[in-house]
Amino acid sequence: MLSTPFQKSPCSPLFILWLGIGEVSKVTIIALGVFFPVAMNTYSGVKNVDTLLIKVAVSFHAGWGYTMRNVVLPYALPMIFAGLRIAAGTALLLLVAAEMIAAEQGIGALILHYGDLMITERLMAGVIVLSVLGLIFNLFLQFLERKLVPWNRKD
Repeated sequence: MLSTPFQKSPCSPLFILWLGIGEVSKVTIIALGVFFPVAMNTYSGVKNVDTLLIKVAVSFHAGWGYTMRNVVLPYALPMIFAGLRIAAGTALLLLVAAEMIAAEQGIGALILHYGDLMITERLMAGVIVLSVLGLIFNLFLQFLERKLVPWNRKD
């Protein structure tokens, strides 16, 4: 499984100490945790653009904005969506982890609470809800990718 810097480091508790137990710390942890998969996949997608395509655009005197919008972005979109799909799962994991550390409400806090009380039915219901949410996010991003990147179909 892919990991982010915040899943294996003590940064989450530090952010909670610095920013408090509120929503700001949770949003910061999630934003920084999902930034890296999206940024690295975007970088990889842009770096792997065929240089011949860029040379053709330059030879036809295309401007920087036109080249980015009509050559580089369409070529990089599949990798960007791959990063978004990884980030969606990571965001869900980080949200649950942040709720387990510093919240009294939310699915993560409920799972932790029911685990402490050994109420396995409700604990498993929370895990199933998280699994369904992850599946819904993934299906939505796949649908969005099919609509926005029709030239990359794998059917």
